[in-house]
Amino acid sequence: MARQIPFVILLILSFVLTPAALHAQAQPTATLRASLQAGGGVISADSDYATQRYKGIFGYADLDLGPHLGGEFVIHQIYSPNNDQVNERTYELGLRYHRTYGRLAPYARIMAGRGVFNFPQSLGNLAYNLAAAGAGVDLRITRHVNLRADYEYQHWFSFQSSSLSPSLLSVGGAYRF
Repeated sequence: MARQIPFVILLILSFVLTPAALHAQAQPTATLRASLQAGGGVISADSDYATQRYKGIFGYADLDLGPHLGGEFVIHQIYSPNNDQVNERTYELGLRYHRTYGRLAPYARIMAGRGVFNFPQSLGNLAYNLAAAGAGVDLRITRHVNLRADYEYQHWFSFQSSSLSPSLLSVGGAYRF
């Protein structure tokens, strides 16, 4: 029994002196590494091509890879109200910075992409490079559902020897995976 006492003391000391990190998880298992959401909505746009506002739809996907930084892909389709077959479609990809304040997540983004303009009376369509900047806010409704309000300014390069600069207001929703 005398030989077992030093062994028991050694065993107790090893548990007491061992760092706490070896007794539990170093990080919680529920740490979010990436977040993906996809959604869409409706647009009201000042096309800069005509005096009346255009209306349309959009779809987007966000992939957040850290606590504040991620990427976004957006497709916009807006239509002229004049039944003249004029429409604009854009495909954009860029960086998105966001912060979270409770249920609100305001964000800003910069994007580059391609815009396709369909001219009146079936005169054809042409594609142009573009840059865009935007800002908005996501409102978390449930764990997986967000509402979004967004503003975006676009600059189309070399549009008819000039430029086209539409500004878009949009509202929509998304599912967060």
